[in-house]
Amino acid sequence: MAHPASFQDQPLYPDVTVRERGFRIGCIGAGMIMAECHLAAYKEAGFQVAAIASRTPSRAREVAERWGIPTVHDTPDALIADSEVQIVDIAYPPDQQPALIRAALKAPHVRAILAQKPLALSLEEARALRDEARAAGKILSVNQNMRYDQSMQVLAQLLKRGDLGEPVFAQIDMHAIPHWQGFLQDYDRLTLANMSVHHLDVLRFLFGEPVEVSTMTRPDPRTEFAHQDGLVSTTVRFESGLLALSLEDVWAGPRGEGFEDDQHIRWRVEGTEGVAKGTIGWPDGKPSTLSYASRLSTGGAWVTPSWETMWFPHAFIGVMEQLQYALANGETPALSVADNVKTMALVEAAYVSIAERRTVRLDEVLQND
Repeated sequence: MAHPASFQDQPLYPDVTVRERGFRIGCIGAGMIMAECHLAAYKEAGFQVAAIASRTPSRAREVAERWGIPTVHDTPDALIADSEVQIVDIAYPPDQQPALIRAALKAPHVRAILAQKPLALSLEEARALRDEARAAGKILSVNQNMRYDQSMQVLAQLLKRGDLGEPVFAQIDMHAIPHWQGFLQDYDRLTLANMSVHHLDVLRFLFGEPVEVSTMTRPDPRTEFAHQDGLVSTTVRFESGLLALSLEDVWAGPRGEGFEDDQHIRWRVEGTEGVAKGTIGWPDGKPSTLSYASRLSTGGAWVTPSWETMWFPHAFIGVMEQLQYALANGETPALSVADNVKTMALVEAAYVSIAERRTVRLDEVLQND
């Protein structure tokens, strides 16, 4: 069966094209995410990193030397005050992030801010930051980097051009053990706010706004500090009727000598005209994968594009690129704070579902928006 010309003429791109790299970035934080992901991606993309600061100045100096960053500040406030910094890139705990965002919004030379997810510890705080950024006339973007995972980028293109037809069912199936950062012990929210948020956000990216959510959870036996959400299973329904499942099994079985590891994240999307499936490479340190079969574009045969890039660190190129491009062109960034508030609302609805043991409509938590 011949492929329709409309599909033949549309190549699939796993990684973004860098359209803008003209702004000077100041990085706050020198932990794993900044040192191994942000800065590795920025180096490869040729982005301009002007300065760095961290809670531990000695660590900031080590990271600066590794990546050739010219200026090290003793404190985050000193970095924000540096007139050379045009974009403030924050990798800090979510309870401390809002204060840094607000300081950067007040700095006249700072033109944009990239914040980590979760943006804040509550939906109300996220809304406040959105409104304050709008009032300041500055771009606030949130690092929902799974959208730039290569398999998610290609899947989004397949959905947009119609290879799969109308989406009917979607699933993200995670059986992997995260490294919970120490500061999470001080919060009452764990998996939903820090891991599920990736999956719920990417479902919004792919399929639009959900109408209702139902979530169940149980404690994770391995996580020693108190938490209300360990293993999490979430069902999301969209207006079209699409049903999506997001599972975060952070237990993933016992560990020990002689026990063979089977950590993985797999996903699947079924439509009226085709199916796509793949893996997210984060647990095994390999590129993510995607295969698809379509009655419209492959004659029903499975096709498997390939690439060498990975979610960590290469997706972070897309995150900073979309911010710089928006800043250069006076546009709203793809990862806008207003959009992220809707992801925060989905997470909040999931917590309400857990607490009240019921399905929650999104308009219940979005009624003030």
